[in-house]
Amino acid sequence: MQFNVRPYVCGALGRIDTALLGKLTAAGPKVWPALQSDEAALFSSTPLPPYHRSGDAYAFAWGERLPKTAEEDWITVAETYETPGLIGDGRRVALHTGGLGLVDVYYVRLDDAVYFSSLIQPLLTLVPIEIDWSAWASILQVTFPLGEATPYTEVKRLPGASALVWEHGRLTTERRLPRWLRTEPYERWISPQEIVDLLDHVYSEYDGLPLLVPVSGGYDSRLLASVAKARGADVESWTTSPDDGTDTDIDFARAITRELGIPHRVIPQDPASYPSDAMEVARRLEYLTPHHAWYAPFAKEVHGAGRILVDGLAGGPLLKNFMVSGAALEARTQAERSAAVLGSLSLGRPSQPFLSKSAAEWMEETVREQFLATTSMFHGHRAELPLSVLHTRTVRGIARSAVNLVGPEASFLAPFIHPEFFDAALSVGVARKHQGKFYREVLHAANPRVAALPSTNVIKQPLRRVPLRSTAAPARSYSHRMLEILADRIPALLSDEMHEVIAGGPDALTRFNGWNDRFWVRGLVLFGLWLSDFENDLSDLAPPF
Repeated sequence: MQFNVRPYVCGALGRIDTALLGKLTAAGPKVWPALQSDEAALFSSTPLPPYHRSGDAYAFAWGERLPKTAEEDWITVAETYETPGLIGDGRRVALHTGGLGLVDVYYVRLDDAVYFSSLIQPLLTLVPIEIDWSAWASILQVTFPLGEATPYTEVKRLPGASALVWEHGRLTTERRLPRWLRTEPYERWISPQEIVDLLDHVYSEYDGLPLLVPVSGGYDSRLLASVAKARGADVESWTTSPDDGTDTDIDFARAITRELGIPHRVIPQDPASYPSDAMEVARRLEYLTPHHAWYAPFAKEVHGAGRILVDGLAGGPLLKNFMVSGAALEARTQAERSAAVLGSLSLGRPSQPFLSKSAAEWMEETVREQFLATTSMFHGHRAELPLSVLHTRTVRGIARSAVNLVGPEASFLAPFIHPEFFDAALSVGVARKHQGKFYREVLHAANPRVAALPSTNVIKQPLRRVPLRSTAAPARSYSHRMLEILADRIPALLSDEMHEVIAGGPDALTRFNGWNDRFWVRGLVLFGLWLSDFENDLSDLAPPF
């Protein structure tokens, strides 16, 4: 990992133990001091000048978009630029996240000090390595952790729109309502053309810079490519296999880029490299999600492209009710609504029981409690449904491809979370977005010919079947090794049926071809890899079920 466009940072605030701070700074990538005072320390892998300094006051940030002048409060920086930072004024120091929390801030609290890092691994030198079963419950059931959880009990992730504050000799946690929660975005009757104009405005900040828009067969990428091309940007498009068994994305992307006149390239993938890709992605994402193994060859090519990646992050929840089911729209009570959203985010039932009955029951209850706590601030809000998806799945699962696989080697642009666009799209009522109607109007306003081309958002039947890398022989062999580790180390986790499958060898996994089955396998394989990598550090694996 090369920290070319976003630095690795670590540091501490509070009553800092210099020995522990030294241990932290020595445990990760090489760093240099950006700030050192009695109550705060900040270190960075590349020079990190403050964007504001005056007397005892200072302000640092390390996201993709950086402020240029001091703001009145840290939440303004967080919600406007989606960047974490460290702000002090001689009396008070605040370590804050971005409004959504896209760029990670991990921390451990020891006595009256907090030690923080943009990576989990260096923090593990400061605390015992203990398994956080609740985090693994959500990783397995919804494919990402919830709230502050990480796979390690002692290491927490600071959520979006939050800060750790040292003031008057005390450490406290501040949670603020970001802009989109402070004021409910009542229906402004934004027109499809106004949405297109806002995207054009976002691109204006990148005039003259070469862009790379990965086009798939869906709505988000064709909208972003259409607006970039209409603006006259220097744009290329790449597509790779999403490893979904159809590669319909590749076929549709060719038609879209041909219509737009954008140079197009297909990034190939090799089934033999799947195990090494899956392990590399899992370790780089610090075991937080089973997503994105398919993205590894693509991300490596982006690192050498010399172009800013344009990512469609958050487009689905903002513009087409992605992950918002009919049951959620029709729910009459808060409990029904929350249950429907969690149901959409969770993996469905596999073709056979993967988990033991006690493990499955405990996991379901644990994840339900975590989800309610994580999304409680949205309850009753007009945009509760899309915000619940954005602050969970989008941030903690899907964003990892752009934030942690493309970046920090290369820059990415996420136009849909630009403040002006985000607010406008969020104000469009969920009823207008139902079944993609509003999004199709937006696409037509951007480019009617491209809007008329086939889309994977509409066509559910594949044009053709192609072999999956993730179920080919090399992947089955790798998956089986990791499942054997789980079966040996935590036998109570798995059902009797799953133990029988594992005993049948790698080829027994060929029965798991359905979407839900494949993701249950990927989550369990990720857990097995984590156990294998930390085998010598874990003393207690007794499950809570």
